[in-house]
Amino acid sequence: MRTTLAPEMGGCRVLGQVLGGWRRGPRVHVAPETAGFGTKARHQLQPRGSSKWFRPVGNQPFPGLLRPESLSREELVDVLKVAVVDQKGKPGELTLLSVLPELSQSLGLGEKELQVVRASGKETSGLVLLSSCPQTASRLQKFFTHSQRAGRPTATYCAVTDGIPATSEGKIRAALKLEHMDGVNLVVPVKSPSRKDILEGVKKTISHFRVVATSSGCALVQLQPLTVFPSQLPVHMVLELCPVLGDHTYSARVGTVLGQRFLLPAESTKPRRQVLDEALLRRLRLTPSQAAQLPLHLHLHRLHLPGTRPQDAPIELLAPLPSYFSRTLQCLGLHYQ
Repeated sequence: MRTTLAPEMGGCRVLGQVLGGWRRGPRVHVAPETAGFGTKARHQLQPRGSSKWFRPVGNQPFPGLLRPESLSREELVDVLKVAVVDQKGKPGELTLLSVLPELSQSLGLGEKELQVVRASGKETSGLVLLSSCPQTASRLQKFFTHSQRAGRPTATYCAVTDGIPATSEGKIRAALKLEHMDGVNLVVPVKSPSRKDILEGVKKTISHFRVVATSSGCALVQLQPLTVFPSQLPVHMVLELCPVLGDHTYSARVGTVLGQRFLLPAESTKPRRQVLDEALLRRLRLTPSQAAQLPLHLHLHRLHLPGTRPQDAPIELLAPLPSYFSRTLQCLGLHYQ
């Protein structure tokens, strides 16, 4: 895992090739240097430092995907440390938050505490933004909040979907709520929310999508959330009848009869491993048991930040795609243009 240095952000540290799911710790996504996406960006995260994490993958179905049993706390700190772009400025569970103190010490920050400013979310790979400076963290949070209120996206995700959206570009609007079902919190759509619903936690959400490429009944989609809600993007793609590849939580809500897809009631549909048809499994060169371990193909690829000074141009950061994501694109014949 490697990167280059980005301009000074007053104590802000950007961890680029990290790492979906660290807040609950089921897997680690580490993206090596990958050609294609973001070649014209101002600050693309590129390799530097140790390459010991990237050995020849042979026939591995998910290259670049590290699992928690393969890492110690010290090794996770090493992975995060070499991913730092800018260095200018649950108890017992192995997660990103749990190793921030060790990472802070490893970076020589002394008593300064690292805090998460922006992260890609559970199971999602891509950029993670950390800061050891409270003033910088506050400034960035205000920037994100102001941009959201103004309807300006600051984050761009890449996703591979099982299915192709009906239109090549558009906005997905849905009222969502968190509901405790079968011992877990799941996101459920709400039709025609009332004023009472809004007061009780229902949120109107919006995402912009653009289909970049299609092949083999799948699509490479660019997603820009205009609101913030847990699992917003996977749920929005389910509402488009095109679940994200590797979505083992919400994809069960899409049913098929005689080749036609439809939505099943969210309240009565339990999460289960994503089921892919035989033709798609052959294209992906996966067995059904391997497909049951397919990682979520949702990657926080681009993040817009304010310039260091008010008069400076905004900064754009890019994280290369994880190698398993690139493998999937190759298997499906999906190309970014």
